[in-house]
Amino acid sequence: MAKPVQIEVWNPNGKYRVVSTKPMPGTRWINLLIQQDCRVEICTQNKTILSVEDIIALIGDNCDGVIGQLTEDWGDALFSALSKAGGKAFSNMAVGYNNVDVNAANRYGVAVGNTPGVLTETTAELAATLSVAAARRIVEADEFMRGGLYEGWLPHLFVGNLLKGQTVGVIGAGRIGSAYARMMVEGFKMNLIYYDLYQATRLEKFVTAYGQFLKANGEQPVTWKRASSMDEVLREADVISLHPVLDKTTYHLVNKESLAVMKKEAILVNCSRGPVIDEVALVEHLKANPMFRVGLDVFEWTREGMATLAALNVLGKIKGYPIWSNPNSVEAFLDENSPPPAACPSIVNAKAIGLPVSKL
Repeated sequence: MAKPVQIEVWNPNGKYRVVSTKPMPGTRWINLLIQQDCRVEICTQNKTILSVEDIIALIGDNCDGVIGQLTEDWGDALFSALSKAGGKAFSNMAVGYNNVDVNAANRYGVAVGNTPGVLTETTAELAATLSVAAARRIVEADEFMRGGLYEGWLPHLFVGNLLKGQTVGVIGAGRIGSAYARMMVEGFKMNLIYYDLYQATRLEKFVTAYGQFLKANGEQPVTWKRASSMDEVLREADVISLHPVLDKTTYHLVNKESLAVMKKEAILVNCSRGPVIDEVALVEHLKANPMFRVGLDVFEWTREGMATLAALNVLGKIKGYPIWSNPNSVEAFLDENSPPPAACPSIVNAKAIGLPVSKL
């Protein structure tokens, strides 16, 4: 048995009991729950990752919904405990939900929420930031300077890569991948090569129009190319950013073989999901190719908005609200100057457990 976990309680006399397994940024999500007569319990245990036993202890005998994190193992044990406690909903504070056994949730009739739509520009900007940092060797130079190792300028000291005129490669040209591509093309006048199962027509039109603008002003126009395979992107691109979904087909999408296809001085960026890259193979590749650079970050996101959406997923299911018709367009839920729509922003198993779609 896990020891009782430490909690912080808001609105102790609330009708509905909602548990958050971690403190989350901001207070709007708490206030929205309180306004709908929820008792909010936030785990304040000084523990990075809660165990299944910890979360079962948090759920207790009476719990209407839980807001959780990607680091938690939401499988049969937790959904069984939540269902027995009368729980109706669980929401990840994340877009991804590979930590969730959705089939188990379906068996117990528990709605599973996630938080898409709020991360497009933020994640794209982060990917662009990592691309520049890796290209210009900013982190290395900063550590060198802070370590007191700088003794004066040298011609070859931290020579980085010029991005202008180079080729940026995008694997997965959905909302985030396309936003990143636009930033790199317009910001650094890079040419684009992308691979996606679906044609990114809007992105292609953007690059074409920007190329025409540059040409009209006497500059070298940028170009775009839709690759026929991922390997084509890996071979041709100088900077490669990964934006696929994580499923069985993309697990270790970048591995020993695909790394070997890339240029020796290429830059690889991953702001999608960690398991897309075989990290063991990546470490070995970095050891063998010292000029190969990587920018990795799959944990930093727009967190207050995510906390709000996660809370509203749980609240919506408790209140019996329908499902928002477009989970990638959630601005109405994030507008602090007006009440959120009476709907669940995003329930990934809505169809499986028979939840209706909002007509709002």
